Amino acid sequence: MSESGSGGASQQAGPGGTSQPGTPYAHTCMIRGDGGRSIRAVLDRICDKWTLLIVATLEEKRMRFGELQQHVPGISQRMLTLTLRNLTRDGLVSRTAYAEVPPRVEYALTPLGRSLIPPALALAAWAVENNARILESRAAHEEAGRKGAGPADPAPAA
Repeated sequence: MSESGSGGASQQAGPGGTSQPGTPYAHTCMIRGDGGRSIRAVLDRICDKWTLLIVATLEEKRMRFGELQQHVPGISQRMLTLTLRNLTRDGLVSRTAYAEVPPRVEYALTPLGRSLIPPALALAAWAVENNARILESRAAHEEAGRKGAGPADPAPAA
C-alpha cells in the first residue's frame, strides 16, 4: 500500500496526502487528504446527475428557464433551479435578467463552463468505448452473487 493510503501503484505522498510532482498520479492525487476538499466539491458539482446535461444543452445557445427544462428530459423545476443556481455560483453559467414585462432571464455558458466540454466529451467517449466490458463485468458479478460465490476478479488490463 502506498503512503497515501490507497492500494495500487507505489507513490510518494506529500503534504496533505498529495503525490509528489512527477509521479504518474500527481494531479489526481490532489483530491486526497484535507487539501483536496475544494477539488472534491468541484468534482461533486460536475459529476452530479444534471450538471453535464445542462452544460451540454447550453453549449449551442443561451436559453430561458422553460426552454432549458424542455431540453433536459426528466428534470424537475426545483432541480433545474438548484442546479442553475449552483452552476451560476461556481461561474460555469451566467444568468442575465432583462428589465422587461414579463421578466426575461437567460442562461448561457461562461468561458469556464465551455472549458468543461472537452473533458466531458473525453469521459463520454471512454464510457462508450468501455460500456460493453463494464456490462459484461457487471453481469458476471451478479451471476457469481446468485450462485453464492464471491465475485470473480476482473481480467487484468491489457
